[in-house]
Amino acid sequence: MEEKELYNCKYCFKEFEPKRRRVQVYCCNSCRSKAYHARKTKSQALATKSIEESLSNNTPTPSKEKMSTTGIGNAAVGTLAADALKALFTKEQNKPATKGDLTLLLEKLNSRYHLITNLAPNALGRHPYYDMVEGVVVYFK
Repeated sequence: MEEKELYNCKYCFKEFEPKRRRVQVYCCNSCRSKAYHARKTKSQALATKSIEESLSNNTPTPSKEKMSTTGIGNAAVGTLAADALKALFTKEQNKPATKGDLTLLLEKLNSRYHLITNLAPNALGRHPYYDMVEGVVVYFK
């Protein structure tokens, strides 16, 4: 009579006779399932423990990217190139106002007389202006 080889279950440690051709590790499906859940909870506990340890030690997490002088130089050159292209292709009327432009505009708005460009000069050749104080149209040469 042929003697069958017995194995020990890796979960409950009972001896069992394998029923499949491949080498079995567990005696039954319930031991296999329980072992899986035990491994899963153990790995989660280890991960939680390592996170708690790193938080309690106040150790910074390592970053994947590091700064280099080459990277900084490339970023600076790229920014300058983008700004130059933007300045080159932007129309003058669409460029942002400068402090000098705003000062000039305020001076014009604070002046008393404003030229009216959509009215023709009168018979004497005088151009129409709007008087901001009086609120009337006057003609000057």
